Amino acid sequence: MSQVLEQSIQINAPATVVEHCITDLTLMHRWLNPVLRCEPVGKVWSTDVGSQSRFIIQIPIIQPTLNTVVVERQPGLVVWGFKGFFQGRDRWECQPIPKGTNLLNRFEFDIPNPLVSWGFNTFAASWTKNDMQAQLLRLKQVAEGLQQI
Repeated sequence: MSQVLEQSIQINAPATVVEHCITDLTLMHRWLNPVLRCEPVGKVWSTDVGSQSRFIIQIPIIQPTLNTVVVERQPGLVVWGFKGFFQGRDRWECQPIPKGTNLLNRFEFDIPNPLVSWGFNTFAASWTKNDMQAQLLRLKQVAEGLQQI
C-alpha cells in the first residue's frame, strides 16, 4: 500500500530561484539533511529526464543508498523516481504566488519488504516527516538568502 508524505512552505523568492536551489547540487547540499549525500551516477549532475543520482545515508559501515532517476521535469518541477528498499517518487514543485513561491514536496512510496516497512513505520516515519519539514525550512533560508545577494 502506497504511503504519502506531503509538505509545503511559502518562500519569499521567485520560483526560478527556488528551483535553482533544488537543481544545483552545491546548493542542494546546503539544505539537504547533513546525514544524506547526493551524487550523480556518472560524471555530471543533472535534473534532466533520465538523469540518475544516488542518495547515500551516511551511516557507518552499511551506508544505505537510494538510486534515483529523474522521471518528470518541467520548469518549476522535478520528480525523482526510485526503486530499492523504497519504491516511489519524490516530487518537488515550485508554484509561483504573489510574494514568492509555494514549494510542495510530495514523497510517495511503497516499501515492498514487510520487515523494512514495519521498521520504517515504527521507528522512522515521524522522523522522516520532521526531516522533510526541516529540509524545507533550510531550503527557504538558502533561497531567501540568494534573493538578498
